[in-house]
Amino acid sequence: MSTVPESPAVRRRRSRKKVLAIVLAGGEGKRLMPLTADRAKPAVPFAGIYRLIDFALSNVVNAGYLQVVVLTQYKSHSLDRHVTQTWRLSTMLGNYVAPVPAQQRVGKHWYLGSADAIFQSLNLVRDEKPDIIVVVGADHVYRMDFAQMVDQHVESGAACTVAAIRQPIGLADQFGVIDVDPRDTGRIREFLEKPKNPTGLPDSPHEVLASMGNYVFDADALVSAVTDDAVMSGSAHDMGGDIVPAFVAQGRAGVYDFKDNEVPGASDRDRGYWRDVGSLASYYAAHMDVVAPLPVFNLYNFQWPIYTSYGPQPPAKLVRGEGQRIPVAEDTVLSPGVVVTGGRVYRSVLSPAARVETDAEVADSILMHGVRIGAGAVVRRAILDKNVVVPANARIGVDPEEDLARGFLVQDGLTVLGKEQPFPE
Repeated sequence: MSTVPESPAVRRRRSRKKVLAIVLAGGEGKRLMPLTADRAKPAVPFAGIYRLIDFALSNVVNAGYLQVVVLTQYKSHSLDRHVTQTWRLSTMLGNYVAPVPAQQRVGKHWYLGSADAIFQSLNLVRDEKPDIIVVVGADHVYRMDFAQMVDQHVESGAACTVAAIRQPIGLADQFGVIDVDPRDTGRIREFLEKPKNPTGLPDSPHEVLASMGNYVFDADALVSAVTDDAVMSGSAHDMGGDIVPAFVAQGRAGVYDFKDNEVPGASDRDRGYWRDVGSLASYYAAHMDVVAPLPVFNLYNFQWPIYTSYGPQPPAKLVRGEGQRIPVAEDTVLSPGVVVTGGRVYRSVLSPAARVETDAEVADSILMHGVRIGAGAVVRRAILDKNVVVPANARIGVDPEEDLARGFLVQDGLTVLGKEQPFPE
């Protein structure tokens, strides 16, 4: 006999646990330069209308956790503004998403690491008095119902639970890898940082469990752990590098296998999708996942929406250009406010207010807010940040040597221009 799955609200009432969500959004994002030259990594735009942080916040809120603090640090103005203006919950019900900048509450230093960020923000925990703390990163693209992870955590009796995704064993040296106890695969035996010769999973020897940077803690256990870590010499004060291994050493750490997470509306093709967009290559690849005709990551799952705000933009528009040139847009995401005037766009993402003029061609590229592509210009395999203007008949991404001579960044087969970067005469 089939049963109807419990909703997150029903599960929360059953567990009777008060949950506080902490989003770690202080990432500097050096490998995403120049996109992070003027903004924090979680504030980097994605798929036209979103910021990277919108995915973490949407997952937390969709799971039913409506008391959320966002810890920020580097170049946080645009991130703070986005969170403040977009993520407004009902204060009458005591719900909030609150950006909290580094404040030097415990000494004359900024956050020394993700664990130190939580330690310096323990006043938020004391004020809220939660039973459970969900800690998530702010710079991954995925869907996840954290309520299911919290349920497993409570039922397991672990003090710390780490979310993990299965990865080919050949990629183990790119991740923090979780070695499970073969006799109890829900328990972490060892936490390995980018191992060279790891052991495969008991049920899948060709795979390993890689940490996703998402955690669930008993609140008192996390408070004690970050407090002890704060005075520990030699610690990097990092959640994955110091706090989780401490729980593992105590035998109090469990693992949550992401494959067991059932998100409403997920398709067979995009179920279990998770992408770390920490480099320009992975950031670009995630966009190509979105524009695919059958997307590997489906933005159109209305049962688990990704929330955002893109301002008062009009609808996208495709119109004939000079000489009655017919516009073309194939396998492309067109955001509100986009106008393609007799240009041709293929396998690309156009963010709000982007413009493509007559006979211009844009292929395999990402255009951010307000980018202008002049008539007859050609843009290929490029990432153009906000308000970049490409002159008429110019070329970007066609000849790497030509791009380098102009002072553009050429990396991993991509040409990247920063925010408002001028085009040389």
